[in-house]
Amino acid sequence: MALLVVPACLLVIGLLVGPMILMFRISLNRFSPTELMIQAFSFDNYARAAADPYYQEIILTTLGIALLCTAVTLIIAYPAAYWVGRLQSRWKSLVVIATLFPLLVGNVVRSAGWMALFERDGFINTVLMRLHLVGRPLELMYTPKAVVFGIVAVVLPYMILTIAAVIESIPRDLEYAAANLGASGLKTFWRVILPLSAPGVAAGSILVFVLCMNTYATAVLLGGPRFKMMAPAIFDQFIRGNNWPMGATLAFMLLAVTLSFTVFGSIAFARRYRR
Repeated sequence: MALLVVPACLLVIGLLVGPMILMFRISLNRFSPTELMIQAFSFDNYARAAADPYYQEIILTTLGIALLCTAVTLIIAYPAAYWVGRLQSRWKSLVVIATLFPLLVGNVVRSAGWMALFERDGFINTVLMRLHLVGRPLELMYTPKAVVFGIVAVVLPYMILTIAAVIESIPRDLEYAAANLGASGLKTFWRVILPLSAPGVAAGSILVFVLCMNTYATAVLLGGPRFKMMAPAIFDQFIRGNNWPMGATLAFMLLAVTLSFTVFGSIAFARRYRR
């Protein structure tokens, strides 16, 4: 039976591990404005990127945006996930499809739609001005708030469906038993539903966090050129600067930060859940 997983393992190694090893080797080279890339075996790029305040700020901004978006997404998604998980109707499949439907639209197309809403003469400012709720157009575009809003809209379906799948597996009899024992609705949620749905919360949060850390189109289109996150910074090094060693270095730094927080969160949740 173990032989059945060999083709999948070989495919993962060939398409994922192999390119990552090659990328790591490129990150150890040196950059030259005239020769572009000089073969070397040095960790100078990592030291330079870690010590540069510019890249430190980009990493902290990316991490902060990812954590904020994950928290906001969880708060918004949990009630919807509970409703979907407890829904008993012949229309439930249509509700799930409707939840998945935004994923059929690319991030660039969705970001372009948000741009039409957030611009100074966009839909939101036009409505607010005509209702005389504001005296002048609000600055919505090219702000961190627009980026957070756009990212949350992208990752929300992942969080809803992940948590809903776990809530659906929780027997409804446990809620009835808690109610019969005198527990209020809030206490039932806090002592029964939330602990049992914790695996879904953890899985959804980790998935959303990884997606937020690696966002590109939303950060570029809604944040503008002055708002820097790691994925656009990596793109700039590869495409605009032709500095492949530094681009590969930033890519591995992004991978390291994302993996560290993911592993730490998984371990912390596992210990908490065991208790």
